Amino acid sequence: MTSPETKLFHNVPLSVLDLAPINEGSTAEQSFINSVSLAKHVEKMGFNRYWVAEHHNMPGIASSATSILIGHIAGATKKIRVGSGGVMLPNHAPLVIAEQFGTLESIYPGRIDLGLGRAPGSDQATAYALRRTLNSSAEQFPEQVEELQAYFTGNGPMGVKAFPGEGLEIPIWLLGSSGFSARLAAEKGLPFAFASHFSPEYTIPALRIYRENFKPSPFLAKPYAMVGVNIIAADTEEKAKWLATSQQQQFLSLTRGNPMRLQPPIDDIDKVWTPHERTAVEKTLDSKSTLIGDPVTVKQKLENFIHETNTDEVIINSQIFHHEDRLRSFEIVGQMMGK
Repeated sequence: MTSPETKLFHNVPLSVLDLAPINEGSTAEQSFINSVSLAKHVEKMGFNRYWVAEHHNMPGIASSATSILIGHIAGATKKIRVGSGGVMLPNHAPLVIAEQFGTLESIYPGRIDLGLGRAPGSDQATAYALRRTLNSSAEQFPEQVEELQAYFTGNGPMGVKAFPGEGLEIPIWLLGSSGFSARLAAEKGLPFAFASHFSPEYTIPALRIYRENFKPSPFLAKPYAMVGVNIIAADTEEKAKWLATSQQQQFLSLTRGNPMRLQPPIDDIDKVWTPHERTAVEKTLDSKSTLIGDPVTVKQKLENFIHETNTDEVIINSQIFHHEDRLRSFEIVGQMMGK
């Protein structure tokens, strides 16, 4: 029996986090075609939102120009919310982000989310190439969020205005993989999204910080948390584990400091990594937040995840090489959740 506060399994909205993977042997063009296909697919099943994430200098991720891709996906869909999961605010002038998302909200009213992260989404050299300076840092993130919000309310510094942007009510989310953004989201009364899909051990502590310190705001009366999870579902357990080797290879390449395009599945992952590397990858892709299996297995694991985190919403990342298998994975999850 669950507590009264625990969310009912079928009442938890499902969303998608798309890293716009570029497959080995493929192109960014095909990645964007796949993203539109997936967005249309999950929209038909009733998924709540579709987010893309800013990364740079990553050969396997095509979503570096995040706001452009958001517009592309929003233009190809009709009602699903589309947004950033997230924009790495230290990489940008807040005014530019206000104008970009003001433009998106003006074209697709009531459908745009602005999720903000404080990490660079890149290495230091790439951060310098993006900003031309390293004077802007993650430590300035609270001030940058404050400035960004000011442009939407018409109170920008030195009288500067964001057109379009001023007066628009675009939901701002704070994203995090530790307690920092959890506390800031609580203080500002904003919704919070936690990256459990790559930072599983901090999930419960960060959610506790957020909920215990939340202050109601004009944006949000009570805490609202969305938690990221990796799901690789297939019709058989064996196939799901085989498909999962693509994501395992991706994190292995990051562990080695040599990011690669998304690799096809392989039959024996143990031939590729050392025992030490396997431990490192499995620590990141923890079994509680990386759900692999057939429909019955994944449903049970997802139920456990929702009950443990008491999350208000689940956002799903599925790094699957073959597009038809990726579509099928989301279809399985949608069906089990009554979508």
